[in-house]
Amino acid sequence: MEYTYQYSWILPFLPLPVPMLIGMGLLLFPTATKNLRRIWAFPSIFLLSLVMIFSIYLSIQQINRSSIYQYVWTWTINNDFSLEFGHLIDPLTSIMLILITTVGIMVLFYSDNYMSHDQGYLRFFAYMSFFNTSMLGLVTSSNLIQIYIFWELVGMCSYLLIGFWFTRPIAATACQKAFVTNRVGDFGLLLGILGLYWITGSFEFRDLVEILNNLIYNNEVNFLVLTLCAFLLFAGAIAKSAQFPLHVWLPDAMEGPTPISALIHAATMVAAGIFLVARLLPIFLIIPYIMNFISLIGIITVLLGATLALAQKDIKRSLAYSTMSQLGYMMLALGMGSYRAALFHLITHAYSKALLFLGSGSIIHSMEAIVGYSPDKSQNMVLMGGLKKHVPLTKIAFLVGTLSLCGVPPLACFWSKDEILNDSWLYSPSFAIIACCTAGFTAFYMFRIYLLTFEGHFHFQNYSGQKSSSFYSISLWGKEVPKKKNFRLLTLLTMNNNERTSFFWNKTYYEIDSNGKNMIRPFITIPHFGSQKTFSYPHESDDTMLFSMFVLGLFTLLIGVVGIPFNQEGAALDILSKLLNPSINLLHSNSNDSFDWYEFVTNASFSVSIAFLGIFIASVLYKPLYSSLKHWNLLNFFLKRGPNRILWDKIIYVIYDWSYNRGYIDTFYTISFIQGIRGLAELTHFFDTRIIDGIINGFGLTGFFFGEGIKYVGVGRISSYLLLYFVFVLIFVLIFYFFKP
Repeated sequence: MEYTYQYSWILPFLPLPVPMLIGMGLLLFPTATKNLRRIWAFPSIFLLSLVMIFSIYLSIQQINRSSIYQYVWTWTINNDFSLEFGHLIDPLTSIMLILITTVGIMVLFYSDNYMSHDQGYLRFFAYMSFFNTSMLGLVTSSNLIQIYIFWELVGMCSYLLIGFWFTRPIAATACQKAFVTNRVGDFGLLLGILGLYWITGSFEFRDLVEILNNLIYNNEVNFLVLTLCAFLLFAGAIAKSAQFPLHVWLPDAMEGPTPISALIHAATMVAAGIFLVARLLPIFLIIPYIMNFISLIGIITVLLGATLALAQKDIKRSLAYSTMSQLGYMMLALGMGSYRAALFHLITHAYSKALLFLGSGSIIHSMEAIVGYSPDKSQNMVLMGGLKKHVPLTKIAFLVGTLSLCGVPPLACFWSKDEILNDSWLYSPSFAIIACCTAGFTAFYMFRIYLLTFEGHFHFQNYSGQKSSSFYSISLWGKEVPKKKNFRLLTLLTMNNNERTSFFWNKTYYEIDSNGKNMIRPFITIPHFGSQKTFSYPHESDDTMLFSMFVLGLFTLLIGVVGIPFNQEGAALDILSKLLNPSINLLHSNSNDSFDWYEFVTNASFSVSIAFLGIFIASVLYKPLYSSLKHWNLLNFFLKRGPNRILWDKIIYVIYDWSYNRGYIDTFYTISFIQGIRGLAELTHFFDTRIIDGIINGFGLTGFFFGEGIKYVGVGRISSYLLLYFVFVLIFVLIFYFFKP
């Protein structure tokens, strides 16, 4: 067993040969490498599968032996300074290893087909394999310096993958925004690491807590400086995990390919900040102010992410804000000291959100069969609708992920989110109220995504509201059909700022008539494994993509089992508690606390009721249920024209503007930072060119004109000299006469 742990340092480097061989192949044998590009998916998946198998084995050993293993070797020694590198295998590492590898394998399998048509196929798999290496190295690091090295490599891979389609200006801008925003947090992280070393003289996790406890006990450390260092360490997690106020990069990061969103921006990279806080939680527990600050940032992010997701039109951007909100739940749990609940939600959310992102990729593929490659249309939920008839398997997978994220039992996220909500009531009732309300918002916007995408009629139409004729000389949409008392929020989502009338009750929609359907001809061809498939309408994804969604769907259905207590006597003997036993003991929590099933059922009923309330409201607003609800007096009360409708419209206006404009936070940053820095740069440029250069140039011009004047005075003529002499004498006489004392 010791031998196995000793050589586990190889795990992070197993995926590394793929990008190295791809790079060498493109350099030495470019034609052959490009012709055989599809074979590179196999070594990528195979090597990551080896890491997964070994990680599962290590986790089983962790459960059986409840041990922590660390192996280090000295890299450099200089006087009193010693820098060691190594690897740390503990419960947190085991959880992250399994999470990264299982989700990573499914995403790579999915990507083989999703990216098959792309010219950057080889580059994509090289980037993804290098990212897996960086992320695996991050979670197995044994000290802060090693974490920082892999932290920056993960950020570099994120920059490359977000800007994968770098020829698109919006993608290039998005990767730059992510890079700059993360540099703010990374700079704070670096300062925090250096400050902590200055206080303790060590980078090792195993030494930091003991040294800090001794320093605080002997009153040998400035608590204010220690708090500042802890805050700077947390700043790195704020940026990487898209917490307020450094969350602005995450929605724009959706400009990369959808598999990148599933792997990096849902399951692994954004989880790096949660991992860092969990790794440093024993240090943060020493400083109560930091724990309170972590929980405060978490609850703000929970609410902000949910409200910003309410009115987004882009399906991936809606899921991105959902990710931000769920990461806020994890950060809230860590700030409350609920170590187990945070990691449990990290696991369940990773599989659920990866499933949702891969499902959105399948939807985007089906939409591209109609609109062509146009992210503004293929990702716009307002132009979708009725896709359940054409992508039934994707619809089932997406529905499973949606119900899980809504917190519907017995799916995965129900167990973890319910645990966080229960702990929040014990920590702060005000935080608990916000967290519960956000759970309702989550159910609302997730079902809004589902209903706009799969239910109703196919709503593809251009933004002007005219009938679309992008591909054919005659309209495929048939005649304009009046909507009698149809209750939808469609034009709300498509209107411009100047379009402020009748947004809530859209008067018309366009539906494809039978003649149009009969006249549809194929117009898009998608290559697949050397063959070609031709489609003329939204179509189901290929088997490889569906297989990945199927496996992630199984995880979403069953992964909650790892945290469910089975013992009838009330002891929490779930698998997760067994795995986390050393870490839980470190946090002064007893893993054998009694479990009250009655209290659990009561709390769960409350959280599930909130979720179903959000689902019901979304169904009323986005699904044509008015015909079955028309006899409801309360609903008729709101539907009547008059003051009530005006008030309701104003409320919707405020919510829509806040959500669609991203809470005006990006606008604030643009005005205060971007334009402010640009104005400062222009002022500095003016001072440099006009003042500094002006003084220097002024001295030069003065010398030039003085020399020119002397040239004309010294001509060698006595008459000129006498004239100059009498002029100066006259000047002195006048001065003496008028200014004599």
